[in-house]
Amino acid sequence: MSPSPLVIAIDGPSGSGKSSTSRGVAHRLGLAHLDTGSMYRAVACRVAHLGIDPTVNPNDVIEVARQCRLEIDTSTTRDSVIIDGEDVTQEIRDPQTSAKVSAVATIQPVRDALTARMRHVAADSGRIVMEGRDITTVVCPDAQVKVLLVADPAVRIARRRAELGETIDMAQVIDSIVRRDRDDSTVSTFEQPAEGVTLVDSTHLNLDQVIDVVIDLVPVSLR
Repeated sequence: MSPSPLVIAIDGPSGSGKSSTSRGVAHRLGLAHLDTGSMYRAVACRVAHLGIDPTVNPNDVIEVARQCRLEIDTSTTRDSVIIDGEDVTQEIRDPQTSAKVSAVATIQPVRDALTARMRHVAADSGRIVMEGRDITTVVCPDAQVKVLLVADPAVRIARRRAELGETIDMAQVIDSIVRRDRDDSTVSTFEQPAEGVTLVDSTHLNLDQVIDVVIDLVPVSLR
């Protein structure tokens, strides 16, 4: 008998711990994992490689989002991201890409195109942890478990600094968090969880504790 479908959707602002938590939950429960932000980042890389300015030629960005061949590994042990045959696994995490992604992600037809792809991944996987903006409200509103993960801004900045490494300028880290909060506010709000979404504040929790909280939300019959 096949296991019951299970989608765990984890939303939240930049630096709240979505990626580490999602990957940890997926690993413990033996589920697939998708960082939906990697899709936007991959498109941002492709757009940059093609010399497209999203603020000048948004229609060209939309075409890339709709037509590109996007391959993302959904295992918890690999992070490979390939777009139109080009491996951008490392590039999508560069600060330069982070600075460009909001200009791509705030174009609504781009969001619509990638949302459709995300839903296909969820349907094909059956049992998966999905992380990213609008996951709980737009992409997977019918997910069995929906979490809004938040944390104090100072904690989020410290976590992002640790993630990027001590060689990254602190002002750049702060700007990336503040700017992403501002840009993402045009498509998402993080003050209150939507109906059916559980708010988890990770400010005073370590990673294992946050993972425990999320797993406790999963009905035993679905684990």
